[in-house]
Amino acid sequence: MATTSAPEDAYTATPFLPDRLNLAALRRAAAGCRGCPLHRDATQTVFGKGSAHARVMLVGEQPGDQEDRQGEPFVGPAGRLLGKALAEAGLDPADAYVTNAVKHFKFTWAATRKRRIHKAPTLREMSACGPWLAAELRVVKPELIVVLGATAGKALLGSSFRVGEVRGTVLEREIHGRPERLVPTVHPSSVLRSDDREQAYQGLVADLKVAVQALS
Repeated sequence: MATTSAPEDAYTATPFLPDRLNLAALRRAAAGCRGCPLHRDATQTVFGKGSAHARVMLVGEQPGDQEDRQGEPFVGPAGRLLGKALAEAGLDPADAYVTNAVKHFKFTWAATRKRRIHKAPTLREMSACGPWLAAELRVVKPELIVVLGATAGKALLGSSFRVGEVRGTVLEREIHGRPERLVPTVHPSSVLRSDDREQAYQGLVADLKVAVQALS
């Protein structure tokens, strides 16, 4: 493995990547990532989960509170809603590889210090974590990437990305040196925050159906 002595203020995970690129090696290496300061307060690294042969890669923003505690992506309320939406759209969640653009939970404490409140990662933090996502893409080689929300979109497509402008469409872009097809949609957590949750949920399902059709 490459040296792991790079300072946190270098803001890159590159020195922590293993020499051999497979999911097991990546997961082990990511557990010790110190490529940016986010690891300090997080409980653990939350790496991607799923088959190396998955046809679809789902990319979210970052782990939430439950993911940080359990060490797996999309196991909290947003993850459960996503699983339901995927099934309704006709995609078995077990056939997808799920991950996040940022692998550590970024949060601020509520006033009572009894609850951790999600805080959006910066572009610098997303960039620091980019080598992990690039490695996951090289290993899995998905036929399609489902982009879940604005942060994931900016991590993959640049800072000008606006999910509302392209959601539910099939994009073709070069991502980390590979031609990829992507379908952007909202992050399931935004559905949970919506004033009209049912309408927001059906919008998510409709976007995921576009992804299913793109795979057929």
